Amino acid sequence: MKIANLLSIAWRSISRNKLRTFLTMLGIIIGVAAVIAMIAIGEGSKQSIEGQIKTMGSNMIMVRPTSNVEGGVRMDNSSFQSLDEADITALKKNPKYFNAISPVVSMKGQVINGSYNWSTTIQGVTPDFLFIRSWPLKEGVVFTNQDVKAASKVCLIGLTVVSNLFPDGGDIIGKSIRFKKIPFKIIGILSKKGNNSFGQDQDDMILTPVTTVQKRILATTYYQYIYASAINEKATDSASAEVENSLRKTHRLKENVENDFERFITSNAA
Repeated sequence: MKIANLLSIAWRSISRNKLRTFLTMLGIIIGVAAVIAMIAIGEGSKQSIEGQIKTMGSNMIMVRPTSNVEGGVRMDNSSFQSLDEADITALKKNPKYFNAISPVVSMKGQVINGSYNWSTTIQGVTPDFLFIRSWPLKEGVVFTNQDVKAASKVCLIGLTVVSNLFPDGGDIIGKSIRFKKIPFKIIGILSKKGNNSFGQDQDDMILTPVTTVQKRILATTYYQYIYASAINEKATDSASAEVENSLRKTHRLKENVENDFERFITSNAA
């Protein structure tokens, strides 16, 4: 049978059964549209999740101290003291799978500018912290390693802090704010981060040299966290293992003894 005849028969069948033809076409259209919509929703969700992860940092490994002693009273992680400068020094010796590292100490408190005040978090970090967290400045400059050595009273502030301490706007760089009665000179404003995956406002933050918080506010030589950045997505697990091995050596943990720290990994890998 010729193709022309087949097409003619098909057309006559469609013409005689218009309702059935319409319903069949409608079913096909709805089915295809549903598949396209599901794919689009899936891709949108994937991009949204990846975007939230990127705001936290790229290929990031976070370490915090814990207790490796069974039983006893449960304490907050900030109460444990097992991370110190010896750990940072050891980690910086010929790292293979990570390319940046920063110790972190932090506390909450009131920050004041004239008649304005705001409850926020101040974090003591090193310049590498901004690279690890993929956090550029909106304006100003980053404090230096020399500022870390000198425990300089300089800071970078997030946009939420800016809006609450400087509601009138104007030039903020060079002005001073007070935290725990200590004056800090603003040298930079952090770019917008938004909320993280836990709903926390990442822009409600002040960053200053880690030694400044240690010596002038907390009076401690220990760190609450260590952040590191793997060289790429594929190296994240290897970098985490490298961090673990280094810390176990500096903490002189025997083979049958559990870690006195724990690690968390944030990766942009799909």
